Amino acid sequence: MKPEVSIGLGAGVVAIVGAVYYNALPPLVDVRVGPPQNRDIAAARKTAAWTSAGLTAAISILAKDPTVFALGAGATILFDWWYRHANMVDPRSGRATVGASLVNAGTPTQQDDPGNFPGYSDDMVGSEFAY
Repeated sequence: MKPEVSIGLGAGVVAIVGAVYYNALPPLVDVRVGPPQNRDIAAARKTAAWTSAGLTAAISILAKDPTVFALGAGATILFDWWYRHANMVDPRSGRATVGASLVNAGTPTQQDDPGNFPGYSDDMVGSEFAY
């Protein structure tokens, strides 16, 4: 395959990988501010990774071009790492949590306990926006 066609097809595979992650998972910012080590996010991330890997392999085999595979595999690794890291971050501390076990859904969120989150100044109390 000519280099300009190969790179164009590879860019298309990168877009496909991005679309898979975009449709399989919530926005990255929502993953990052949610409870750390969420089991549902982890399962959806694995599904997106396997789907992206399968599509990347299929398209690169049909194209018979290693550039397409390299770009698609690189995008899959990048998106997977990005979402994996976001799922590890505890929004209360702003740091990634360490541990193999996934926590239950009972972890407090900002809505449940807003005083535990840095930067919260209680500025909504008494305003028309308070619930």
